[in-house]
Amino acid sequence: MSLQVELVSPEEVVLTTTASMVLVRTTDGDIAFQPGHVPFVGVLLPERVRIYGDDGDTQLIAVHSGFVEVSGDKVAILSDVAELAGDIDTDRATAAAERARAALVEDPDDTEAAAALKRAEVRLTVAAGTAI
Repeated sequence: MSLQVELVSPEEVVLTTTASMVLVRTTDGDIAFQPGHVPFVGVLLPERVRIYGDDGDTQLIAVHSGFVEVSGDKVAILSDVAELAGDIDTDRATAAAERARAALVEDPDDTEAAAALKRAEVRLTVAAGTAI
């Protein structure tokens, strides 16, 4: 048995694939879905999504917010921004991380800079292929 996985952003369907397992981070913590999982809806945190393909390949995707819904053997990941590892501009993500760190030095309570740093770190981690 397989899961049908669809990753959607406002602009496009980023990925459609089958998987043996999908691992996401929600506001309730990390959760893994396998075929036969009970219905579930959760809020995604800015983090990596890991998709374990039926073929043995594993894909990492950077998501920055959104929802995950499981119904039957279908997993729908709806994210404001979703980036596959190969689509991430590491130079841009590194520059964004540096700007955010500099802003946090100036104001450690800058929540916008902290969020920007988290997004950049997630992008860099996914681009490097680092596991959860």
